[in-house]
Amino acid sequence: MNEMTVEDIRLTGADARAWLLAYADRVLRDAAELTDLDRRAGDGDFGWNTAAALERVRSAPPDAHDPPDAFRAASDAHLGAGGTSSPLFGLWFGTLAQGPAAPWTAQDLAGAVRSAVDAVRRLGGAGVGQKTMVDAMVPAAEALEAASPRASWRAAAADAARAAAEGAESTRDMLARRGRASYVGEHARGVVDPGALAVAWFFQAAAHDRAPA
Repeated sequence: MNEMTVEDIRLTGADARAWLLAYADRVLRDAAELTDLDRRAGDGDFGWNTAAALERVRSAPPDAHDPPDAFRAASDAHLGAGGTSSPLFGLWFGTLAQGPAAPWTAQDLAGAVRSAVDAVRRLGGAGVGQKTMVDAMVPAAEALEAASPRASWRAAAADAARAAAEGAESTRDMLARRGRASYVGEHARGVVDPGALAVAWFFQAAAHDRAPA
């Protein structure tokens, strides 16, 4: 087996753009699932608003010299969308866009994700166990931070994807303490938080084989 090159190990702008395109594909394909979850636990517009934002990501200029370029476009798209979660995702991607203006190591990705999680928690005021997107974001950040310093960014993201998926699933039996789901109380128990699920999909999309468009 050949050793990985620096290009294989580090997240480039083209990689980040392709990652976002794969995420957009997933959300646009399965937006109805997010909408149904939000209809049962919120106001029902999360899938639509997220899909609309990611449609804008797909139509953004394809050139992304470094990861911040790609994530900045995703931030702008979410900040221009409606709903209560779009500003949080806009902040999430906007904080990722403050990472190094160069290809990222797995450690760079971990640092950027941790900063993004902290920013979302400060703005939204949510903690783990309150049935929000934070329940997937925090374990993803922790998994990235636990990755070997010699790991490729994609291997680290795969660990984050597993942790985020488990975090999202954990919201199913929670009683919501923050967000719109907190307004419906027990009616939201048994429903996976759609924001947490979207975060899991984001990290799962890192395993894509979609060519940049």
